[in-house]
Amino acid sequence: MPIVLRLDVMMARRKVRSNVLARAIGISETNLSLLKSGKVRGLRFATLDALCAYLDCAPADLLEFVPDEADADNQGLRRSA
Repeated sequence: MPIVLRLDVMMARRKVRSNVLARAIGISETNLSLLKSGKVRGLRFATLDALCAYLDCAPADLLEFVPDEADADNQGLRRSA
């Protein structure tokens, strides 16, 4: 998937433990673990808002666009056409 969640990086920078963050933003530690590992298909804006507020960051600090090779090839074809 081209969108990668960098929650683990921001948590390390802010020295925030998973259990503390989960409790502070009102989600289970299991769901936070799934977010950190990138094993989710979606993220509610309310959760993203709570993460950003607690970690004092912007959504761009947590989300990164990393195109797949196939996507990059397809985009290259579209540009040259």
